[in-house]
Amino acid sequence: MLTNPRSNRVRSVRALSKRPVRDRTGRFAVEGPQGVREAVRHAAPRVRDVYVTPEALVRYADDIVEPARAAGLWVHEVTPEVLAAMAGTDAPQGVLAVVDTAAGDFDAVLGAGPRLLVLLTHVRDPGNAGTVIRGADAAGADAVLVSGASVDVHSPKVVRSTAGSLFHLPVVTGLEVGATLARLRAHGIRSYATDGTGSTLLPDADLAVPHCWVMGNEAWGLGTEVRDACDDVVRVPIHGRAESLNLAMAATVCLYASAGRRARGPSAR
Repeated sequence: MLTNPRSNRVRSVRALSKRPVRDRTGRFAVEGPQGVREAVRHAAPRVRDVYVTPEALVRYADDIVEPARAAGLWVHEVTPEVLAAMAGTDAPQGVLAVVDTAAGDFDAVLGAGPRLLVLLTHVRDPGNAGTVIRGADAAGADAVLVSGASVDVHSPKVVRSTAGSLFHLPVVTGLEVGATLARLRAHGIRSYATDGTGSTLLPDADLAVPHCWVMGNEAWGLGTEVRDACDDVVRVPIHGRAESLNLAMAATVCLYASAGRRARGPSAR
């Protein structure tokens, strides 16, 4: 059992909360049972170590500990004090894993013939980015695309907000927006900017074709050059008195509209 909260190992795990360390090591931390469970299930070759407290060792024996050991992963028992020193939250829930980062392959995404994508441009809030990844996963999107100017998707708050969805679908990072939109068009994928000034209402958007929702910054939205580069500008109708929806809410509404259209089949109107 690891008992020293000031050991070099503990410090190296805690240091993964800093982006320069994540970039240098190519690793990030996943806290909590849901995220660790999905990492073990869907990305076991990338999981370097799993750390569990004695209580968690029993509580999550069937869905985390035994599957991790069966996959040949290192499972370390640690004291609650050690786990607290490793984690970036006050309540890490007894489980933490260190995972290798994996940059999604844009060529592979395009080569698979995607029907539904979402592109985050200059999205800076970790909670919003994580929630969009989670919503995209739930809506059956083929991938999430993230501009180079957006938040690091491997930061602790983003990872927690995805609730494990980070391990379910490709997340391609570091993209230049203009070049990305051009490549989407070249592959027959329409790009729909989401903006409150859009002339096309969401129910009227053509969601039968392969398309990508383009989401802007939380504060200033999408720049004119990005809106102009998209095939259409779509707005979510507001039926009540709310001034607007936040980015994550708007993205989820749009993604589910796309998922609903796909579920109705190619002949639906």
